[in-house]
Parts: sequence; C-alpha cells; structure tokens
Amino acid sequence: MWIDSHCHLDAGEFDADRGAVLERARAAGVGLLVLPAVELANFGAVRELAHRHGLVYALGIHPLYVERAADADLARLKAALQAARDDPRLVAVGEIGLDEFVPNAAPARQVDFYRAQLELARDAGLPVILHVRRSADSLLAGLRRIPVVGGIVHAFNGSAVQAAQFVERGFRLGFGGAMSFERALQIRRLATDLPADALVLETDAPDIPPQWLYRNAAQRAAGETARNEPAELPRIARSLAELRGWSLAETAAVTSANVCAALPRLGALA
Repeated sequence: MWIDSHCHLDAGEFDADRGAVLERARAAGVGLLVLPAVELANFGAVRELAHRHGLVYALGIHPLYVERAADADLARLKAALQAARDDPRLVAVGEIGLDEFVPNAAPARQVDFYRAQLELARDAGLPVILHVRRSADSLLAGLRRIPVVGGIVHAFNGSAVQAAQFVERGFRLGFGGAMSFERALQIRRLATDLPADALVLETDAPDIPPQWLYRNAAQRAAGETARNEPAELPRIARSLAELRGWSLAETAAVTSANVCAALPRLGALA
C-alpha cells in the first residue's frame, strides 16, 4: 500500500471531481492520504473528509496564512486539538512552519505562530508537519527551543547537513513530484543518499506537479492546467525506486513504514 503523506484534498481544485480523484488514487494502490489543514477555515473540511473516506488529517495554520489569521486563531486551534484528542484520525499539528521564499510574508508573525504551534504540538504529544522553503535553519532553531516528538518535513529541499539535523530530531523528509525532474540535482541527491528510514512520499496535490504534468508559463497562460493528484504517487515513487535501486514493492513498504513511524496514530490505522 502507498501512503500519500501530504495531500490537500479539500482544495477548491478538487471540488468538481473529488470522489473520482479518490477512486483513481485507490485504484492506483494509494490506501491512505494525510490531509493537512492550512487555516482555521478548513479545519472542518479536512476532518470531515478524513472521517468520511477513511483518511487522516492534521490541524494547523500555514505560514503563508498567518497574515490573515486572527491572534485568537491560536486559541481556537488549541481548543480544536483538545476536542479531537481522542480522535484516532487526527495524526499531527500541521501544516505549520516558516516560508522565507515569499517576500514580505509577515516574517515576524510567521515566527510567532510557528513557535506557538510547536508548543501546542508538544503539549498535545503530537508530531508536526512542517512547511519549509528556504527556512530549514530557522525551523531547526525553533525545534531546539521547543522540542516536539518529530513528524514530517514536507517537500524538503535543504542541505544534507540540515537533513541530518531533522532526522536526529525524529523527523522524516517528504519527497514528491520535484524529484521526477532530472535537473533537480540536490533533491535527487538527497533522495539517493539519505538513510532509507528518513524518506516518505507525498504529492502535495493539487500542487508540485511531477515532470509529466508540468506546464510552463506560456502553456499556463494558454489555459493548460497542471493539477497534481494522489493517483500520481506510484509513478512519482518510480523516481525514488530508480535512484535507490529498489523495486516498487520495496519502495512502497519502506516509505509507508516511515510514514507510520513519523505519525504513530496513522500507524495504528494502516
């Protein structure tokens, strides 16, 4: 069984055919999806989808949504985590983190929300799902101040040294469609060289399309779309299998076991 460790199934891009998207995923052997929230407004959506379709979810406030979040949303997140503390389908606090790629994206407020959500995860005994874009060192600084029980670093694209520091703190690192591009040398090097038990697979659907779905700016301007979806995970996994010299069956077994280790509540359901 494949596990998509990061999928935004509640996104508007799936409103027209969400059921068919899930059917295609299951036909492809993707048995579980992790649905991270990005703001208070979609907490209910990810929870409802997880319960209706036998999936799992995380609750958190994404760094690129903190500008429009109210200060009181952190208290509301705390209350939501407490209300769901016995829900086996709540597997993490996420998607949280820092984004130092987007300019002028409220950096100080991002740090405040990141640290506050680390504290909530620590107090709840839950792992975290981390958003990292040019922010690995800053994320690690937060984890040194506020340790948590590990989790997943989504769409990792840092250095080998940074990767090792996350792994030492109990994190697994997410690899998805970007790994399918031959020019993504650093990502492919990491996928090849990291310890096997550090790797998990993800789509980030509907985002981060793999090479065969990618559309350049001119194509997008002409109306061509590049929606990613969880059914693409096994094909994305072929890139990892080729890099590591693994069979597809071995790749599924290793990466699924790693997701279960990173998110123990999911492991109890798998």
